[in-house]
Order: sequence, then C-alpha cells, then structure tokens
Amino acid sequence: QVQLVESGGDLVQPGGSLRLSCAASENIFSTYTMAWHRQAPGNQRELVATITSGGNANYADTVKGRFTISRDNAKNTVYLQMDSLKPEDTAVYYCNAYRAPKEYWGQGTQVTVSS
Repeated sequence: QVQLVESGGDLVQPGGSLRLSCAASENIFSTYTMAWHRQAPGNQRELVATITSGGNANYADTVKGRFTISRDNAKNTVYLQMDSLKPEDTAVYYCNAYRAPKEYWGQGTQVTVSS
C-alpha cells in the first residue's frame, strides 16, 4: 500500500512563510496528480492546490498569488510553498495522490498562523 507522509507544519506569525513537504513510499509521482487539501476545526476539508504529472498547477481563489505547489518526481515528493500567511490559513494540511480509480491520503500536518 502506498503511504504519504507530510512534514513542515509549524506555528508562524502572520505574513510569514512555510514550506510543506509530502513524501511517498513508492515511485508513483510520475503518473499521479498530486494535491494539497486543508481542514480547519469545525470546517469541511477544502482543496488548496493541485499539480498534474505534467506539472500544470491550479489553486483555490483564497491562496492564489500566495501559495505555490511543485513536485519532484525523482524524489517522490510534492511541496507547498506558503507565503504571506494569514490567520485564516490555520488548518491541518493533507497531501493527496490521485489517479482514477486509486487515491491515497497522508496523515496531515498542522499549520497555525497567529501573532
């Protein structure tokens, strides 16, 4: 079974930056679409960003211009660079790998933006 492990979550001040990483246990990134989702307490999980196997990226309107998703297929790793962080970005961030009909999820990493 494929496992995804996120890292990089932390407590950061508003306006600060973080880079999240997601590493896969197997070499699947060459064919899977990768994504980051997030879920704040009391809220539903929402899609943050996606990147296809060809490197095409899309973002939620709430993070456009501030977040950047990237991938390194040789290292089986996907990244989320987060700049100009706001308190509204506070959530558990989850890594996702998708290629129909298969889908895998990481355990999540906590991001807290507070002064």
